[in-house]
Amino acid sequence: MQALLNAIAALQRPTQAQRLFHGRGGLHPGCEHLALDAFAPVFVLTSFQPLSEDALAQIGQALQARWDQLATGEPLNWVYQCRHEGRSETRLMAGAVPEPHEVTEDGARFRVHVLKGQNHGLFLDMAEGRRWVRQHVAQHPRLKVLNLFAYTCAFSVVALQAGATQVINLDMSAGAIAIGQQNHRLNGVGEGARFLAHDLFKTWGKVTRFGPYGLVIVDPPSFQKGSFVATKDYARLMRRLPELLAPGGHALLCLNAPELGTDFLQTQMQELAPELEFVERVANPAAFEDRSPERALKVLVYRAAPL
Repeated sequence: MQALLNAIAALQRPTQAQRLFHGRGGLHPGCEHLALDAFAPVFVLTSFQPLSEDALAQIGQALQARWDQLATGEPLNWVYQCRHEGRSETRLMAGAVPEPHEVTEDGARFRVHVLKGQNHGLFLDMAEGRRWVRQHVAQHPRLKVLNLFAYTCAFSVVALQAGATQVINLDMSAGAIAIGQQNHRLNGVGEGARFLAHDLFKTWGKVTRFGPYGLVIVDPPSFQKGSFVATKDYARLMRRLPELLAPGGHALLCLNAPELGTDFLQTQMQELAPELEFVERVANPAAFEDRSPERALKVLVYRAAPL
């Protein structure tokens, strides 16, 4: 645990949502089960195995000592979540969590909920993917975007901020879509966004009618029973990409499954959508450095042929 304590002792005051310590990357032996995130003004410690009360007290003392140096007189707010054997427990360890709780990333604002559920409303490892979308749309203004498995619609927010004319957001969770609508209102980008709380595989006709798209974003769960299983369902998406994309359009394909490497996407794309050209793999945020990049988040860019 010493690597985590060292990171806490050296951390700077976070100004936006970000990962602060990534034990999961395997670069800190003995800390592979630990992650520390900033959802300002709250720190969130996640452990993938139970921590003793003594260990939690030691971490809390380290956070308090550093916070006293960084923000004298301000209360420390931190939350602990244990995820183990398919279950999760979340505890407020000190201070309070704002309600509503809003965080920022590159000037965009997002609603999060760190005391409820395992997914907090903004996936921090996808920060570079969102930056890629922002830059790409800014360079290709007036794009029409399809955001599949939109969750709370962060991709849509940054695309509209960058100049997209329309974004179709689709996710089968009505609750996630409702938070996505709040995120658009927070950023004043509601115009041009459409929200569909539907199962993609039962809505192909509507999705196709709204197209074609200059950018299709595919960011599914790797395994969600009754919704999407990557090993079975990603191929069904790949077959559809050529008909969804406008000439010269791009697809951003995301996969966060440690057991599936880049070749899982590339081999199937070559077989199922060979007319789409591979462009690049988007780097993950530096804070998510992993000794085994093929186990980390994969974000690949493909391009349709121009006219």
